[in-house]
Amino acid sequence: MTETKPQHADLVIRSARLIDGTGSPSTHGDVAISNDRIVAVGLLGKIAGSYEIEANGKALAPGFIDVHTHDDRALLSDPTMACKASQGVTTVITGNCGISLAPLSSRSLPPPLDLIADQPGSLFTDFAAYLNALEADPPAVNAAAQVGHSTLRIGALDNLERAATDKEIRRMRNQLDQALEDGAIGMSTGLYYDLASAAPTEEVIELAKSVNDAAGIHTTHMRNEGDHIETSLEESFRIGREADVPIVISHHKVGGLSNHGRSRQTLKMIDEARTHQAIAFDVYPYVASSTVLGVKRLEAASRIVVTWSKPHPEMSGRDLSDIADEMGCDLIQTAQALAPAGAIYFMMSEDDVRRILSHPNAMIGSDGLPHDDHPHPRLWGTFPRVLGHYVREQGLFTLEEAVRRMTTLPAAQFGLVDRGKISVGSYADLVLFNPETVIDRATFEAPSQTAEGIDLVMVNGRIIWKEGAPTGARPGLALRRQSLGPMGLNPSVGR
Repeated sequence: MTETKPQHADLVIRSARLIDGTGSPSTHGDVAISNDRIVAVGLLGKIAGSYEIEANGKALAPGFIDVHTHDDRALLSDPTMACKASQGVTTVITGNCGISLAPLSSRSLPPPLDLIADQPGSLFTDFAAYLNALEADPPAVNAAAQVGHSTLRIGALDNLERAATDKEIRRMRNQLDQALEDGAIGMSTGLYYDLASAAPTEEVIELAKSVNDAAGIHTTHMRNEGDHIETSLEESFRIGREADVPIVISHHKVGGLSNHGRSRQTLKMIDEARTHQAIAFDVYPYVASSTVLGVKRLEAASRIVVTWSKPHPEMSGRDLSDIADEMGCDLIQTAQALAPAGAIYFMMSEDDVRRILSHPNAMIGSDGLPHDDHPHPRLWGTFPRVLGHYVREQGLFTLEEAVRRMTTLPAAQFGLVDRGKISVGSYADLVLFNPETVIDRATFEAPSQTAEGIDLVMVNGRIIWKEGAPTGARPGLALRRQSLGPMGLNPSVGR
């Protein structure tokens, strides 16, 4: 049966190199869009558009899905989301690393919650209120949000330096159940951080059972990404098995000079686990991480750059070692003097980054921190860096494969139905870019520079980025769990 094509569309993008998101070789053709959907794909000479764009052979791909963000508040405070739109990102996953803006009412903002909330007024007492705020004042991009385990702990425990009691776990489960009913897509943990490091595995398993009941997903900033990374991976696998939930290992990396090269073992462990449970992971294309400034990572990092400091904002962008010399202190004393603060830690090897990026199941997540005074360049550069540096310059994998890691792969993991693919009926989330020039321009010295080569970005059929600037359109949707499909799709186990 021959597909019937419409005679007219709202918009036709012509003469593009179509990269459909599946990893298949690109083709030359056109895409027609009406309202928020793609209505035709191919050689569409007989379809007229009310508005037409000539691609001139540039690449047209599904909009990129940033699977690991801390955009929770930025979606409301800076809804044009230029840091993401400028990269071709059309959907973000928030509520990562155990921290979310809801459900919580608190007078204090203990780290790392202060990475996303600048004041108690930034918080929402229930998850419905947060999602309703996104719908009332929509951002430019789509957003799907998780509940943070640490956020639940702050609300339920009077002392975060211990395990939760059975009563406190029941209270957290009740809040989590309500948030999932309100539209949260799952729960994240940040067991590395002080807010949750005292939580035993069993506490997380009990909460993750609620995620299973709601057919959601669990993402984790593991307890350790250095000397004890294998033990932390086993803990994550156990949580997934015993709660029967799909697991995403967040920003997979191996930190510390003594651990360089261990990604061979960690990837082997993940591959083995994937044969009998749903395990996924994401990665960012840099050898430096970024989070709160604390003593845990000082010894593991070869260089530390301060990204923000409440008592000393003038130190943003400076090396911690230089500040320590000026203060006449050691690194620990200097970090304590600057706190609360954030930092960039140079602690991974390029070989490990390349090895993890090369894995066929590696999704791309920026882990950018939009409220830092001097942010890690991943906030503005992650996706163009993969396309320009690792694909075009390094030849690590094909352009089609890179796009798959940014589109259909994360769409399957997070149940983003009708997103992540150029096909008839899919949402018109699209990015037009020049594969010959696309590149990140954000650096550790100048981290907020816009990438090159991203010509146009569209969300739900409306153009949000064009000619190097936001258009002002804000068609993004709050993607509630009830509107999504099965999560944790894993071809290895058929989930």
